Amino acid sequence: MNQTSLHKLMAVRELESLPVKDAKILFEKRFNSNLSLIQNLYVDLYGERALETSFPHLLELLPKLFASRPTSLKQRDLELLKDCDWYKAENMVGMQLYVDRFNKNLKGLHEKLPYFEDLGVNLLHIMPINTRPKNANDGGYAVNSYTEVSREYGSKKDLHTLIQEMHSRKMYLMMDFVVNHTSDEFIWAQNAKKGQEKYQSFYYIFPDRLIPDAYEESLPEVFPETSPGNFTYNKEMDKWVMTVFNNYQWDLNYKNPQVFMAMLNNLVALANYGVDVVRFDALAFLWKKIGTDSQNLPEAHKLISLFRMCLQTIAPGVILLAEAIVSPKEIVKYFGEDNRKGNECEIAYNATLMALLWNSVATKKTSLLYNSLRNLPSKPKEGTWINYIRCHDDIGLGFEDKYIYENGWDAFLHRKFLLEYFSNKIDWSPARGQIFMYNPKNGDGRITGSAASLLGLEKGIDEKNTLLIRTAIKKILLMHSIILSYGGIPMLYAGDEIGTLNDYDYLKDPAKKHDSRWLNRPKQDWNIINTISETDTPQAQIYYTLQSLIRIRKVNPIFADRNNLLLHYNPNPHLIVYERTSNNTKNVLVVCNFDEWPQILTTNQLKALGYSTEEGLINLITSKKLELKSALIELEPFEYMWLVQS
Repeated sequence: MNQTSLHKLMAVRELESLPVKDAKILFEKRFNSNLSLIQNLYVDLYGERALETSFPHLLELLPKLFASRPTSLKQRDLELLKDCDWYKAENMVGMQLYVDRFNKNLKGLHEKLPYFEDLGVNLLHIMPINTRPKNANDGGYAVNSYTEVSREYGSKKDLHTLIQEMHSRKMYLMMDFVVNHTSDEFIWAQNAKKGQEKYQSFYYIFPDRLIPDAYEESLPEVFPETSPGNFTYNKEMDKWVMTVFNNYQWDLNYKNPQVFMAMLNNLVALANYGVDVVRFDALAFLWKKIGTDSQNLPEAHKLISLFRMCLQTIAPGVILLAEAIVSPKEIVKYFGEDNRKGNECEIAYNATLMALLWNSVATKKTSLLYNSLRNLPSKPKEGTWINYIRCHDDIGLGFEDKYIYENGWDAFLHRKFLLEYFSNKIDWSPARGQIFMYNPKNGDGRITGSAASLLGLEKGIDEKNTLLIRTAIKKILLMHSIILSYGGIPMLYAGDEIGTLNDYDYLKDPAKKHDSRWLNRPKQDWNIINTISETDTPQAQIYYTLQSLIRIRKVNPIFADRNNLLLHYNPNPHLIVYERTSNNTKNVLVVCNFDEWPQILTTNQLKALGYSTEEGLINLITSKKLELKSALIELEPFEYMWLVQS
């Protein structure tokens, strides 16, 4: 039992009759319940001496932060605590978007809430809207303030109004907490530049290259093309600052407990807007240690868990998403291990599945997908995944080399093939993407491009190739059918629901032209959407099929994540077969074909899995009984089926 379940159990009587008159009583119960965990984590990070120096300040801070939380949100916390598995339900479907590129500003986004409802989306992840540097700002991930809304997006009032309306429509909001770094214009950084030692200690700042060079021996480069190295010289201080991402993003020094408490204040301020899910950005990098790659360190996990235990004490309805795009066996650790199991992050990105799906598109085979997924450690029942086919960022090739070798491929050459396939460097490839941050030192690179362009729709339209267009649509729907039926929250990327192509306008903007991720950050095309019901275009076919798939998902409780997914081996190298299981309803067998040719599954294989063709099978996608003319089930190119026993 994790702490959330314990808090629900302790408050069972109060939760029977909401609203609760005195939420402070339940805060005190959570405080006492979490106290020993908070103390142990704090000592592990800052040492026994901290119990006398800084820990008392944290104990004083928690009640003050609870008092700062609006009464309406304290009641919402308890409503969400009562249904503490709300984020794992079958009705959860998300969309990630840039507010300005979606519809101008927060008011514009507010106007489009009916659009999300029509599609079936009830969780919005809006990208950073905080104030940021005017020029280069990493798409908003270089923050000047954690609490101010940038004027171009509107005001705090606009955000508050949007969230209130979303909650009234039973919708949820996710926002980013840029926890690893601030911009070099942030008030702490400005004070550090002025020579204030207190704020210089908030960052990794050194007088010479001695310690930076020691770090550099083992630190990889995140952006080797545009921001090589991990330290930047600052003339104002005549010192070196750790800047792992970009030279204008200063890494916070969490070895200083004052930084933790200051950032906890900022985290609660974000939660007090009414945010339901907080996306912890770049959390794998939170703790730095010489001689390591300073990613996924045990101290980073303890720090995240400390944030979680404190936030849970104050605002138990708010949950955390781990933005950790790391190796498969590292990702699952962000749900918490050992005594922190289920007490770290509630949600994590299923980056492994995402990368493996793109591999299957390029190879038309599922063998690497099987080898990788079946060797992943299981996640705790309290956690769930964000399943996605792409996001605002690049697509990394985050799978383990040993499984590539087991497949009979050379790992270096296979990654080279994938980069060339998706960047239009192979004649027969339909993909139109670009390579992002290629590192010639080790051959690593990532992929950018919209889902539709990477799957061939752009090339098909340009060449007026009807077959290629039809195939691209099938691939787009196949990929989405998997994230909608796999265990977790499906997260669409804005524009993918209408097959939006690459946006090459970024090349005209001096601040963006060196960052090809803007290729897959297009503006939402409302002209297409406003006429979509009147046409039979590729965009309309994609939109209405996705709408139908979402509706099917939402009326079938089996798609709720209860750790009820079984991956079934099958001898056909082009198919993936998995099952969603339940003790209360009929199981669903998902079968997907990644090949451009028809593929077969035998009735004997289905019987071995407990599905009798004699009794009849229904495909939930079509609501029709599967008609068999032989002992073979044929899947058309890129076809997908959700099968239940009739």
